[in-house]
Amino acid sequence: MLRHVLRPLGRFGVGSSRSCATSAREAMHYDVVTVGAGPAGLAAAIRIKQLSLEKGVDLSVCVVEKGAEVGAHILSGNVFEPRALDELFPDWKESGAPLETKVSSDAFHVLTETGSASIPNFLLPPQLHNEGNYVISLGQLVRWMGEKAEELGVEIYPGFAADEVLYAEDGSVRGIATKAVGIAKDGSKKATYEDGMELVAKQTLFAEGARGSCSEEVMDTFNLREGKDMQTYGLGIKEVWQIPEDKCKPGLVQHTLGWPLQDGLFSKTFGGTFLYHMAPNLVLMGMVVGLDYENPYLNPYREFQRWKHHPVVCKHIEGGECISYGARVLNEGGIQATPKVTFPGGALLGCSAGFLNAVKIKGSHTAIKSGMLAAEAIFPHLAAEPLGETETMECDPATPGIEAVEYEQKVKDSWIYEELYPIRNTHAAFHNGLLPGMLHTALSCFITKGNEPWTLANSVPDSAKTKPASEFTPIEYPKPDGVLSFDLLTNLQRSGTNHDHDQPAHLRVKETMADVPSQVSIKTYAGPEQRFCPAGVYEYGEPDEKGEQKLQINAQNCVHCKCCSIKCPENYIKWTVPEGGGGPAYTVM
Repeated sequence: MLRHVLRPLGRFGVGSSRSCATSAREAMHYDVVTVGAGPAGLAAAIRIKQLSLEKGVDLSVCVVEKGAEVGAHILSGNVFEPRALDELFPDWKESGAPLETKVSSDAFHVLTETGSASIPNFLLPPQLHNEGNYVISLGQLVRWMGEKAEELGVEIYPGFAADEVLYAEDGSVRGIATKAVGIAKDGSKKATYEDGMELVAKQTLFAEGARGSCSEEVMDTFNLREGKDMQTYGLGIKEVWQIPEDKCKPGLVQHTLGWPLQDGLFSKTFGGTFLYHMAPNLVLMGMVVGLDYENPYLNPYREFQRWKHHPVVCKHIEGGECISYGARVLNEGGIQATPKVTFPGGALLGCSAGFLNAVKIKGSHTAIKSGMLAAEAIFPHLAAEPLGETETMECDPATPGIEAVEYEQKVKDSWIYEELYPIRNTHAAFHNGLLPGMLHTALSCFITKGNEPWTLANSVPDSAKTKPASEFTPIEYPKPDGVLSFDLLTNLQRSGTNHDHDQPAHLRVKETMADVPSQVSIKTYAGPEQRFCPAGVYEYGEPDEKGEQKLQINAQNCVHCKCCSIKCPENYIKWTVPEGGGGPAYTVM
C-alpha cells in the first residue's frame, strides 16, 4: 500500500516529503499534493518543479491517481490543440511527445436518417477549424507527461484513490486521505486490510476531471458556486476502431450534427458526434449527448450505436474491429458556470473547474494551461518557506491554508478566458432547438465575436430537466448487428473495467432519498438510469407483490463516467471512490 511504497524512496522520500503520524493513519507531508494525474494535474506538478529548478528552491510535489496507472482513466476525443503544451514544454517534439498525426482535413455534416449535407469550412465557426492540431490518444500523452514529471522529481502514485478531504482547525484544506483497502462488502476488515494514508500539503490541487467527488465537496464546503450558473454536462461515449491501414486517412477530422439526436430543426437535444483518423490504422469515434435532454426514454449508448450505421459513418469502419470502449462526462455550462477556483489551502484545475471549450469540443489544452497558471500562482507563496527536511520525524505545527487568489485573476488575464468568454452561450442557445442554436452560435462567432450584451443563464440542474415518461413514447432502437454495433455488455468488456467485487459499493443511494428510485424514478420517469448509464450499472427488477420495482446497482460495471451523479432523478446517487486501481483500464483513449 501507499505507506509501503513511500518508505523505500529515501529518508524523507523524493524531494523533501516526509512521514509523520497525525492520527491513527500514517501521513506524508508535501508542499503540494495534486489529486488526479490528468493533463491539468500533471501540468501543475511539472510547472511547480520547473519553477523550483529555476529559482533554486526544493519543493516537494506529489500526484495521487485513482487509476491503476497514469492514463488508465483518461478518455477524450481527441483532437489536441498544442498551444499550452508549447508553453509547458517548448521542446516537446524533440522530447518524444506522442503527437504524430497532424490534422489534414476537416469535414462537418448535418445528417438526416439516410442523407447528409456538408457545411463548407468557411461557414464554420473559427473554433471548429483544426489547422495545426493533432489527432492523439490523450491517455498516451498523459503517460508521457507523467514520465516528464517524474524526471523532474514529482512523486506519482497511481492506484490510490483520494477518498477524503482533510481540513485544518481553521477550516482550510490541509490535504487528502486515500481510501482504505481490504474492506469487505459487509463492512468487515479482510486479511488484506490496509488503512488509508494522509497526504498533507500546504496546497492541495484538485484535478479530478468533471464532477470529481473531492472537488464537488470542496465547492460545497466553501460555497464556490455562489453567484454562478448551474453547471450543465454532456456524456461522451467513445470507441476506438482498428481498420485496414490502406483505409486509414491519417488526420481526417469529421463532426456531425442532426440525426439521430436531433430529428428536426427544433429538436432540443444538444449533442453531436466526432470521427478522427489516427495513424497508422485507428479511427477514434464517439458521440456527446447533453445531459439536459428531456426525454427519459433516450438512450445515449444506443443512439451512438445506430449512428454508426449511417452511410457517412459506416464507410470509415467497415472491415475494421472495435478494440476499445469507454465513456466520461464533460462540463458544457460555459465560463459563467465555472466556480470560484481558489479556497484556503488549494485550488480547482482543468475540468474540475469546468474549462472546456464547448464549440471546439476541447478541454485538454485549457486544462494544461490552468494547471500551469495555478502553479505560477501558488509558487511564490511556497518558495519563501518550502517544507524542507528536518532533523526529526516530528510534524510541523499546522500552517493556516494560504489562498492563492492570484490564480483566479491569472485565468481571467489568460487566453483561457479570452477563448471561453465569447462562446459562453453556445450550449444554452440550443435549448430552443437545433436551428436557433446554430443561428446564435453563428451570430456570436462571426458577428458579435462574443460581445453580445447578454449571457444565457441556467439555474436548473440536468436531473431536473428530465420530463415525466408519460409525455413521451418509448424509443424503439434497432438491435445491434455485432459487426458495426454492439450490445452494451459486449462493449463494456473492451473498457477493461474491473473492481474487486467484495468491497462496499462506491455508488450509493443517499440516505435521505432511499425511496426515490422505487417511488419517483421508476414510476414517474420510467427509470432513466437504466438507459443513460453507459455501463449497465443500474437496473430494476420485476414488480413484487406490492407492484414495487427495486433498484439493483451493479457497481462493478462502473466506468467512472459520473453520469449517474448528474442525471439521476433528484440526484439520489452519491458517487464515492472505490478502492484505488479499480475502474476502466484504457490504453488508447
